[in-house]
Amino acid sequence: MPRGISRGRSGADSAWHFYFQRGQTTSRMKRAFLFAFLILILVALSACGPGNHAPNETEPATRLVTDVWGRAVELPADVETIVTLGPGATRIATYLNVVDRIVGAEAQTAQWNVLMDFNPIVHEQFGALPIVGQGGGSGENNAYVEALILAAPDVILAAFSAEAAEELQAQTNIPVVAVRYISTGLANETFFAATRVFGEVVGEQERAEEVLAFIEQLRADLNSRTAHIPDEEKLRVYAGAITFAGQRGFGGTYSNFGPLAVINAHNVANTTLEPGFYEVDFEQILVWDPDVIFLDPGNMSLVNAEYEINPTFFQSLRAVQQGRVYAMPAFNFSATNVTYALMNAYFAGTILFPEEFADIDITAKSAEILTFFLGADTRSAMAEGGLFFGRITIGD
Repeated sequence: MPRGISRGRSGADSAWHFYFQRGQTTSRMKRAFLFAFLILILVALSACGPGNHAPNETEPATRLVTDVWGRAVELPADVETIVTLGPGATRIATYLNVVDRIVGAEAQTAQWNVLMDFNPIVHEQFGALPIVGQGGGSGENNAYVEALILAAPDVILAAFSAEAAEELQAQTNIPVVAVRYISTGLANETFFAATRVFGEVVGEQERAEEVLAFIEQLRADLNSRTAHIPDEEKLRVYAGAITFAGQRGFGGTYSNFGPLAVINAHNVANTTLEPGFYEVDFEQILVWDPDVIFLDPGNMSLVNAEYEINPTFFQSLRAVQQGRVYAMPAFNFSATNVTYALMNAYFAGTILFPEEFADIDITAKSAEILTFFLGADTRSAMAEGGLFFGRITIGD
């Protein structure tokens, strides 16, 4: 073809040129789209990296709680069902108003026994629940593992030793939080720690603090009434037939006895004994010869049997001669009944320091204490179970 003359594209050439150009454009668009898509994936992956991991909606949220033994226990963020085991755990549940969450009961707490202050509140409910443990005050693992697994609580709150709590958690694969406290005094620091742990587990921290603040308020009131009185102006008092790991006769006593210590009473056992429980010889009690005697009415069958054997001993005591022997219901049964302990302290105050406690009506004060802790006035149940305040006669 001569130079300068161009040949026009044929129809086929024109079509090929069009699709070639279009193909190049489409390819560029695909590459651009692919690049943008890769950028989005990288952004999403970086958002889900360490510290930014999106929770798996199929996995329930959890949290860590440290129990009274320092064990870190992972449990559900929201605890809806619980089981309480061991001495004192059900008591704290009652004080915190969460017994409705309990889905299994111990054999001991499912039976009527007013020696546990919470029992009149829960025993009917517990009678309809599966029995998941033996109960008692040992602090060891006496739970029924298969029954616990079937009950399937979110958490087990156990007043167990650390080893027993670990064992039970391994056996059931259910979180076990230890809430054990020691039964001394009215409510010592171990009770405070256990109550706070319990409150954290069930989401009732505010109620837990209310309970502890109320105890502190009453202790301060009890102490302030008598702190100024010299020992030589106080009546000398003996607390006998005190329940400790079972029933005890007249010689069962405590040095540094909680209800007496909080009102600064002159407990004769403090003069010769280190703090703790003792079985004291009758000869020692004759030496002490207290002005006032308090006895656990639940153990009077043992005391009266001792009276039949040796009436001369009892008749030789000043307090017996003057009719100054009074009931003081047991407050340690499956750990400390804080209600009964506080009631005992106020009653002892009215007997030992009548002027300083002149404003206290023990009936009204008992109703106030029981209602605050348990949500109900259970004095009628106490009376039915032989727990009362008043004068008693040894040998009657």
